[in-house]
Amino acid sequence: MQNSTTVKFISTNPGRLLLLVSSMLLAACTTSTAQVSHNKAATATTIAANAASVSQLDLDDPRDFEEATRGLIASPEDLQIPSLADPTKYVWDTKAYNFIKGEAPDSVNPSLWRQAKLNNIKGLFEFRPGIYQLRGFDLSNMTLIKGDTGWIVVDPLTSKETAKYAYDFAMQHLADRYPDMSTNISAVILTHSHVDHFGGTLGVISKEEIEKNNIPVIAPLGFMEEATSENILAGTAMLRRSSYMYGKDLPRNQYGHVGSGLGKGPAFGQFSIVEPNILIRKTPTNLDVDGVDFQFQYTPESEAPAEFTFYLPKYKALGGAELVSRNMHNLYTLRGAKVRDALQWSNYIEEARNKFGDAEYYFASHHWPMWGKEKIQTFLKQQRDMYKFIHDQSLRRINKGMTPGEIAEDLKLPPSLAYEFSNREYYGTVKHNARAVYQNYIGWYDSNPAHLDPLPDPQRASAYVKLAGGSQNVMTQAQSAFDAGNYRWAAEILNHLVFDDSANMSARELLAKTYEQLGYQAESGPWRDNYLTGAQELRNGTPDVGVDMSVMRDVFLQTPVSNFFDALSVRLKSEEANGLNTNLQINFTDINENYLLWIENSVLHYQLLDGSNPPQEEVKATLNLTQPLFVDLLIGEVGFKEMLSSADSKIEGNQANLITFFSLFEAPDPSFAIVLPE
Repeated sequence: MQNSTTVKFISTNPGRLLLLVSSMLLAACTTSTAQVSHNKAATATTIAANAASVSQLDLDDPRDFEEATRGLIASPEDLQIPSLADPTKYVWDTKAYNFIKGEAPDSVNPSLWRQAKLNNIKGLFEFRPGIYQLRGFDLSNMTLIKGDTGWIVVDPLTSKETAKYAYDFAMQHLADRYPDMSTNISAVILTHSHVDHFGGTLGVISKEEIEKNNIPVIAPLGFMEEATSENILAGTAMLRRSSYMYGKDLPRNQYGHVGSGLGKGPAFGQFSIVEPNILIRKTPTNLDVDGVDFQFQYTPESEAPAEFTFYLPKYKALGGAELVSRNMHNLYTLRGAKVRDALQWSNYIEEARNKFGDAEYYFASHHWPMWGKEKIQTFLKQQRDMYKFIHDQSLRRINKGMTPGEIAEDLKLPPSLAYEFSNREYYGTVKHNARAVYQNYIGWYDSNPAHLDPLPDPQRASAYVKLAGGSQNVMTQAQSAFDAGNYRWAAEILNHLVFDDSANMSARELLAKTYEQLGYQAESGPWRDNYLTGAQELRNGTPDVGVDMSVMRDVFLQTPVSNFFDALSVRLKSEEANGLNTNLQINFTDINENYLLWIENSVLHYQLLDGSNPPQEEVKATLNLTQPLFVDLLIGEVGFKEMLSSADSKIEGNQANLITFFSLFEAPDPSFAIVLPE
């Protein structure tokens, strides 16, 4: 690569050079105005399948709706929250979901439609006098607990925009109830390390306020490490996959995205993070937080790598965080992540049930609360047993020699669990969670030698098409399968045909129609979004995906700089680095951290330097700069040339060596093909 090209690359793609796409960007996707072309009606097969799937459910049961609306104080009519970066755009738009009313259309699974209607309910709610929830202002809930001197904020949403709007809305409507109560925040509680529960923190309180007033910020042990590093190395792939999981580019209508099951969808605004000053390390941990007694249960490696629940004895209320939800959760999330331990998750639920057995009230980070000790106990038992059943019965089948696909097809929840709305597959599913158990214990290989070294997908596709007598024969068989309502088989053979010849628009259109019907039948919001996004891209091609890295500035400033070097390591073009030994020293002048980066055996290494371990070889170039300038380079606020000329940076040695070093790293493709071959 020539030097001029290198400078242009770094200048226009600073965020991609040292990309840190954490869970904040993965969970959060913009609401798109893109339209799916060629929307197709549900077939008779799909209509019948949807009817059969809910035949054992009482969709008219009003109890969830009664609880979801109980205690409503106020609700904004058309909730649209503008972006701080561009006020002409919305980071949250519930008006887009106003079409969700009445009976389910043929193109949506009736059970998912019911969940979408429940998740449409929004506003400020009184859970108990002194405990209030803001629901429907984001994917997650913000809870406010009255303290002696101010408000204890639990999980301040995903973005600064949604958090500020929700908190201000609450203060407007609670002022008359508590005329002597200030709007000050006396504590912040971050239940776990997923962005939709902490990203809005700086929207409701500043770092200066926290430091000046010694505000407790309480989080589980490992919170900062997990919150700033999750998905760092595979971030680009996870971000791309998340656009499928959350239906980022789908229209909000009966043929597109209707909700994510866990909520409507992520809010994509300005993210932030605050380092906690109190860490919960064990169970039990009792704390007095502004006059309110909290009993914490530490639940690491459950739904999140760092998480806790808590009990409020004064209120007899269990704050369940995301350990339990009003749906089946993911042991494996479709955007891609490390699998979660179903057995440990189940055990934590049982521990909570026993330790907080006096709970008469339940609320959580998603969905709506629950009232009644007996009902809560039943709910906890069913959630506990749902995960343990999937764990135990998957392993039972593993020990019979069944493959992941066979287990997924065979495993069914017992009726006592399957027909409870709070166990339904609105987010996770039995099928992909069973595969997660297999992966957790056994890994990717099913021990069949034919699967040990299979042909790559395009080669296998071409061989199968040839074996079937050519593309026309495959199309004939696929059309017959589609007409018979055998959509899974139609998808299987059409996928081979598309990967053999991506220019075959007839095959792409029939596969798109097939994915549509599978999406219409899905009870899981993520499954629906995956199928419908696949259909859209088969018709319209892979979209350009842009990431505005500036929304991550507050988070990046709290991220250890060494994390960026881990991300850089997986961008190295090893073929160009073959036989090359070079290095670069980077000194962060404001935080007094110096790093040596070097390439050896086509691998990037880095080392924190101090007086005891100076570089062993001559340093070929040294870059001195401040951490904020480094972050601004990453997010595109400054270009490479601007960085070099900044008063906050200085280069020692040959500038050409610096440029050569960075030329060895590639920008990852954020819009790689999924349903089409690369």
